[in-house]
Amino acid sequence: MSTFHGLEMAKQALFAQQAALYTTGHNISNANTKGYTRQRVNFETMPPYPAASRNRPKIPGQMGTGVQVGSVQRMRTKFLDYQFRSENSRHSYWSTKADALSRMETLLNEPSNSGLSKTIDEFWNALQDLAVNPENSGARSVVAHRGLAVTEAFNHLSKSLSSNRADLRNQIDTTVSDTNSLLRQIASLNEQISELEPHGYLPNDLYDRRDNLIDELSSKLNIKVTYSKSSETSPNIADGIATIEIVNDDGESFQPSIILVDGEQVNELAVTYGNDDYSAVNSVSVNGTEVDILSSNGTLKGLIESYGHDFDGDGNVIGTYTDMISDLDKMANTIVEEFNKVHRSGKALDGTDGIDFFVFKDGMTGAAGITVNQEILEDGDKIAASTNDSDGEGANAKALAEVFNNRNLDGNPLGNNTSIKSFFQSIIGEMGVKAQEANNRMENTAVLRLQVEEKRMSVSSVSLDEEMTNMIKFQHAYNAAARSMTTIDEMLDRIINNMGLVGR
Repeated sequence: MSTFHGLEMAKQALFAQQAALYTTGHNISNANTKGYTRQRVNFETMPPYPAASRNRPKIPGQMGTGVQVGSVQRMRTKFLDYQFRSENSRHSYWSTKADALSRMETLLNEPSNSGLSKTIDEFWNALQDLAVNPENSGARSVVAHRGLAVTEAFNHLSKSLSSNRADLRNQIDTTVSDTNSLLRQIASLNEQISELEPHGYLPNDLYDRRDNLIDELSSKLNIKVTYSKSSETSPNIADGIATIEIVNDDGESFQPSIILVDGEQVNELAVTYGNDDYSAVNSVSVNGTEVDILSSNGTLKGLIESYGHDFDGDGNVIGTYTDMISDLDKMANTIVEEFNKVHRSGKALDGTDGIDFFVFKDGMTGAAGITVNQEILEDGDKIAASTNDSDGEGANAKALAEVFNNRNLDGNPLGNNTSIKSFFQSIIGEMGVKAQEANNRMENTAVLRLQVEEKRMSVSSVSLDEEMTNMIKFQHAYNAAARSMTTIDEMLDRIINNMGLVGR
């Protein structure tokens, strides 16, 4: 071994410790960078001297030749990534459901002093007052306008629910657009990584960017990520090329597999609706293949379940908002039919037969179209408060009030043994139960996601205490290597300048 080889070993040691110090500085600089994964320098011993050879069978041993930087590796565990993404998709689903139900609860505002239930109670009280004072014009005017307040409450709820549902459709479209954008970015990063890895590089910052995008994608859909080598010449610890597919709630692949990203190829997500602006979601597909999206947790599933869907194509739309609008329409139609039936059987103040109290606006039905007959609004005497021609008799007004509590409606339009009031109470109660469940599940999944995230951060995030310790360690190693170089330099100086002087 050359005498000068000591300088080479010291130089390699300086370079290696310097690289470790630079990597430590990089970690410290990115301690607060979202999604950054801490990095570690892997040291490797240089090949020993002399090299093994069958022509030198009597060599007693080999001498070390120093250290080199083998790789700069990210400290990340794929199993924890898988757990986090699974919990993230589950939490995003329940968070979306809870948000949709919360908005519905705020809109319906029950129980309160301004909700539909209170408005119906005030109308019922006005009818009771009219039954006691059927000849009182003030009582008749109050009944007409209390009835109008009921219809306006129905109109407002229907319009507001439809407006919120339209917002959900916009959210679905935005989510699909964002998802496809993420897929394209991931595919682009796959392309960049595949160009670098075959040359022996580990593009750690590109890996971080890709992992962050995949984490974000996992909130939209439940996904599974697999990795394959980009080339035979790629480092063994390289992450490789990511392949992403949609999986069901249990993490199992669909049959056939629904691939979103395969290397540089992207299969974009698409959502189709019915013909009109407020129709249900008819299908969700990837590259023409339909996806059972209701079996895959994530924001998209929560939005579609809230907005309404008809995947079977049978015309039966199912959804949180569509169900509520349908129930309100059923309730409004029942009020119109049952109340008008009783009202037509009575007599107005002038003894004429009763007319329809509630009507529908032109071309409209249900909660959105219900209103009070304009003739009654203009002339309260046309309210059929009596059952005969007697002016002082208000039995029919009392019968009108009992329409809301009648549990034996013809044909059971609202269900067996169900009155109009109890039907509204039941749909409000059901909504409250669903909202409570969604909130509880959202909180539970948030806790689980946080636990997994903390485990992942314990492996991948930067600990300033640990990095400061490493900095001191590498600094001492660097100083020692420099001291070693100084020692070798003094040895060489002795040989070159002080040897061979005898006899001069």
